[in-house]
Amino acid sequence: MLPVQHLEVRSVEQLAQQPPLEFLELKEQYPEAFAKAFGDVPPEQAFADALRTGHRIYVAEACWHCHSQQIRPWGNDEARYGRRSFPEEYHNELNMPPLWGTRRIGPDLIRRGGKQSNDWHVAHFYHPPDVSPYSVMPSYPWFYEDDGLTPNKQGLSIIAYVQWLGSWVETVDETVYEIPYLEELYPPVERPQPAAGEGEETPTDDVWNP
Repeated sequence: MLPVQHLEVRSVEQLAQQPPLEFLELKEQYPEAFAKAFGDVPPEQAFADALRTGHRIYVAEACWHCHSQQIRPWGNDEARYGRRSFPEEYHNELNMPPLWGTRRIGPDLIRRGGKQSNDWHVAHFYHPPDVSPYSVMPSYPWFYEDDGLTPNKQGLSIIAYVQWLGSWVETVDETVYEIPYLEELYPPVERPQPAAGEGEETPTDDVWNP
């Protein structure tokens, strides 16, 4: 890890030099909406536009209020999301200031890019319970054309932004049992299996049994 003062703050144009596969797929999936949103420009220029727009939408819609962008060095964060966040992840224009969030109602997003497909995100932003049954996230119908199926520039941009998160660093999906020092903190627990017939509930007079 480099000392923080020696880290370069990368611009959006630098970040956009290698658009991720998910962004290129958006162009193929929604060619007319994509052309309407970003024009006939090189993919790097379109991606830079999408990142800036998506970032503004993320802030304006207060996504940071329910989602963090920080894997914390305590609790079970590293078991759920991989290694703790490190300075290199935040030294770019879109993380100045960093969107660490206020609490975590939904999952952490700092390395969420590519975890779900574009189709998943299209369905999720329109009606979250369709893909996440217990979600309390609101719907965003204004991210779509009148047909309710095709994302407009807002929809394409917020999807591009979320799919970008974490793509600027090489990360490995680590579990708690693949990190040596965490294995000592959270050793595997072997739970004894009950014998046949044990653990079955027996109705009693003081328990309502419909």
